[in-house]
Amino acid sequence: MNNLTNVLHIKYPIIQGGMGNISNAPLTAAISEAGALGTVGVGTMCVEEVEAIILETKKRTSKPFALNIPVSITPHLKDMMRLVVKYGIPTVSLSAGNPAPLIPYFHEHNVKVICVVASKRQGKKAEDAGADVIVAEGYEAAGINSNLETTTLALIPQLVDTVKIPVVAAGGIGDGRGLASMLALGASGVQMGTRFIATQEAPFHENYKSTLVNAKDDSTVIVGRSVGRVRRVMKTPYAAGLLQREQEGVALEDFSVMTSEDYHRIGALEGKLDQGFINGGQVSGLVSDIPTVEELLQRMMREAKGIFRELSSNEMKF
Repeated sequence: MNNLTNVLHIKYPIIQGGMGNISNAPLTAAISEAGALGTVGVGTMCVEEVEAIILETKKRTSKPFALNIPVSITPHLKDMMRLVVKYGIPTVSLSAGNPAPLIPYFHEHNVKVICVVASKRQGKKAEDAGADVIVAEGYEAAGINSNLETTTLALIPQLVDTVKIPVVAAGGIGDGRGLASMLALGASGVQMGTRFIATQEAPFHENYKSTLVNAKDDSTVIVGRSVGRVRRVMKTPYAAGLLQREQEGVALEDFSVMTSEDYHRIGALEGKLDQGFINGGQVSGLVSDIPTVEELLQRMMREAKGIFRELSSNEMKF
């Protein structure tokens, strides 16, 4: 077991990224049950919706899972914090805002805190505030991204050199090679979102999954740069429309509405790719099948271990 698996009490050093309002119990539970850390993202959902997902997840697995709270986005911050304690959720993931004021509350209730960051400065501040784990997300990742646009490859070793707590790499990881490479850079594990979409337990529309399976290396696009709201999505008719609106000079308020969780659900759950968007990371080009979660995790671990064995056996040939 490495530092991350010890801290989070999981078998594999792999975490599910928060998926906002398309979060669900079947996928979260399957990930935790298979030995990684499943995550329920609260997005902008109401308390009753999140509570129902938590309860269903707990019915499906007795293993640890996390609640992801986007600090500046959820309209029910204090209520979501209380849900973590009420249901004995052992880990909370804090993103999209300043986590410092919230960490003492969670530590008072013996909850481990993961903080999602995009820079060395943010990582150091999170560590100083008491974070137990840092997730460092690079520009390759799906969904809302930092305007800094730093890649995972460049970010991880710099953060590892800056902080002493476990660092988890996010963005661009979807197989054992990605896991092995991030471990080689000093990370304690990885966080994945896009790759988990294309699994059998993920209750998303087939149009979403097939878009990922058929993706190429250039099948994602950045929207929102013109209004300071960088988001990586799959190339779809709806995404093309967003880019057209940006060229026409769309206002931030209008762009925010068009990229709200309502339109996320239309794309991801209803499969209407001309009426809603689907998030997707650059790793989508590596997605070629739809395994079970357990098959995916075991394959990743097997690949990663094989890579390290091969590198070790070839040590003298360098």
